[in-house]
Amino acid sequence: MAIRKDGDKWLVDIRPNGVVGRRVRKKFDTKSEAIRFEKYLLAKASSDKEWNESKADRRLLSELIEIWYKLLGYQLKDGLRRKNKMIHTCEGLGDPRAEKLTPKMFLNYRFVRTEAGISGKTLNNELCYLNSMYNGLKASGEVSYSNPLGEMKMLKLDERELSWLSSDEIQHLLGTISSFSENPHVLLLTKICLATGARWGEAEAITLRKLSQYKLTFSQTKSGKVRVVPISKELNDELVEHLEEFDVFGSSISAFRRALVRSKIQLPKGQAAHVLRHTFASHFIMNGGNILTLQKILGHSTINMTMRYAHLSPDHLYEAVSLNPIENWL
Repeated sequence: MAIRKDGDKWLVDIRPNGVVGRRVRKKFDTKSEAIRFEKYLLAKASSDKEWNESKADRRLLSELIEIWYKLLGYQLKDGLRRKNKMIHTCEGLGDPRAEKLTPKMFLNYRFVRTEAGISGKTLNNELCYLNSMYNGLKASGEVSYSNPLGEMKMLKLDERELSWLSSDEIQHLLGTISSFSENPHVLLLTKICLATGARWGEAEAITLRKLSQYKLTFSQTKSGKVRVVPISKELNDELVEHLEEFDVFGSSISAFRRALVRSKIQLPKGQAAHVLRHTFASHFIMNGGNILTLQKILGHSTINMTMRYAHLSPDHLYEAVSLNPIENWL
């Protein structure tokens, strides 16, 4: 014990900084004084200890983006695209020190982008990518500080109108492609998307190996899941003949966009080939298809995405008419 009786005095005998520290010996008339002195020495020793504070992180945001890609981003399917997007954002922010980026700096940047006509969805994506980068690097131990944008809110966006083609518009589009497109793939790719709800890139990736027994296998999808969708014998035979001649589909999205413009079909801004996926889903539900089956066909990870089409069901919300409180009075 550091305090003991020594004759008629109380002796404090202690090394407050440990066995290698300076030894302190002092006598007091009372035990309570000795105890208070001991506590004082221990508290002083604790407060005097050097704090091994880490050096300031002076890396620029652009440097952190490169580090993120090498550690984490390369694992993502769209990792390179995200990296390029973040570099563009970084340039707009003036490439500050990553640790010193503030919500106010990002708000000013976002205001300038908004005034330039950039969509809210794009701006939310930019914030989302930076948040993901900071959180990922903190979790991996690459940075010691918390995400400086972690408390920022996303912009509230209006729900986008769901656009799909009517039966007449489908026939008109297919006719336009047949009559004017010189691309040998675009017509069949359009049919695949309309028949299966596939994304354009998924349709372009089809090979003979992914075609069997009137079924198409889609792999390396956006969700990472493999899904199999049945097709008709007619489409199956057309695919076999086409792929035996060409082996693979060439990139044809530009040809599709040109055909869409020529068809004069009006779509909301930002929609082109994706309208084919919406069209499949919409007609599937309108023709009495099951919403859970549609989720599996489209490969949605949650039912929430698929529920966007529920209102097209023939009996959707019919109770609003049959069960409303004044129905029997009309």
